[in-house]
Amino acid sequence: MSPPSLTIVIPALNEEDAIGGAIERCLAARDRIERAAGLARVEIVVVSDGSTDRTAEIARMYEGVKVIVFEKNRGYGAAIKEGWRQGSGSLLGFLDADGTCDPAYFAEMCRAAVEESADVVVGSRMGPESKMPKVRRLGNRIYAFLLGLLCGRQVTDTASGMRVVRRESLKWLYPLPDGLHFTPSMSARALLNDLRLIEIPMRYEERIGRSKLSVVRDGVRFLLAIFSGVLCYRPEKLLLTTFMLCLAALVLLAAYPAEFYFQHRRLEEWMIYRFVVCYLLGSFALMLLLATALTYQMANLGPRRGSANEFWPFLVASIMRGPVLAGMLICLLVLSGVFLWPGIREYAATGHITLHWSRLLAGAFSLSCFLQTAVFALLLKVLSVWREQQKQQSFAAERELARGPSREMATVPASGRSVE
Repeated sequence: MSPPSLTIVIPALNEEDAIGGAIERCLAARDRIERAAGLARVEIVVVSDGSTDRTAEIARMYEGVKVIVFEKNRGYGAAIKEGWRQGSGSLLGFLDADGTCDPAYFAEMCRAAVEESADVVVGSRMGPESKMPKVRRLGNRIYAFLLGLLCGRQVTDTASGMRVVRRESLKWLYPLPDGLHFTPSMSARALLNDLRLIEIPMRYEERIGRSKLSVVRDGVRFLLAIFSGVLCYRPEKLLLTTFMLCLAALVLLAAYPAEFYFQHRRLEEWMIYRFVVCYLLGSFALMLLLATALTYQMANLGPRRGSANEFWPFLVASIMRGPVLAGMLICLLVLSGVFLWPGIREYAATGHITLHWSRLLAGAFSLSCFLQTAVFALLLKVLSVWREQQKQQSFAAERELARGPSREMATVPASGRSVE
């Protein structure tokens, strides 16, 4: 196999004060990067993202540097993706043009990508020597905590502007956004899709010129990018986490009325409000639990690699099926009958109901849970039919491919006569 090569993309928007220095540092580090990681070559691509100053003009002054010019601003992520598309490297890197990152770190990052078979290598800016502003450092820690909580894998810097990616791994990362939330979205997709992501500590300097990052606007976009990745690759994690929160709130609200009833064998009238809230929380919690099981079963139909391997979603999906599901439906139907049947019988005999509101709410809750579970069982059946049809179509396609071209399709040789 031929040795890998690296394409370094430098996205730049009105960076005439910094672009020259960024290119010179990349050129100076090129030989070191090639030796350290055993690369065949390193190519440098500058993408002027709608710059209205001398950014593109300065970049063209350097020999051996490819310059791509967007007439209009298309976004930070769009510039990187276009540079990668026109580049030829099997390893794809990028760094910001503002002078904050040292391209010499590409040597260690590429070596990690090659020797440790990493899909994504991130230069982490969160070390003690980092000169990142305190507000952005705090934001990065919050995003890293949320992403770690949702995906179960820790990362220190979700939005680093210096990375190396294997070209062959892009199929598991795309589509990625065009804006500044390109980097946190990549981090979320890599971690949630079980790609191998490695962080390399690096120094981070103060930028040259004015930052294009808006702490509030882009901070919200970063959060949305993380949650978008969760919904795409691990929705059951978010659903199950919300279920646990609802269940905890339900237990806390129901604890006092339950204790009061077992002590006095009655309920106070004011407790109806707490019962209604418990009804809503319980119904919502069951819906989340059923959705967790359903999305886990749908894993193979989505864009992620294989099925999820988390214990709790797997356990929920394993329980909510077959005999257990049938037994649950029967129990809920019987329970709703136990609560509601006296009122139905009384209404049929006398035309009015004196059933206590607590029994009515409990019966309505049981019946509501039965209906939700019945719909879930129906959706599981639909999913089963879809999977079976997908398997049959795949099998038919493989069988047709194995048979080769049909006899009706005559092969025409050089003589122009059909082969019998």
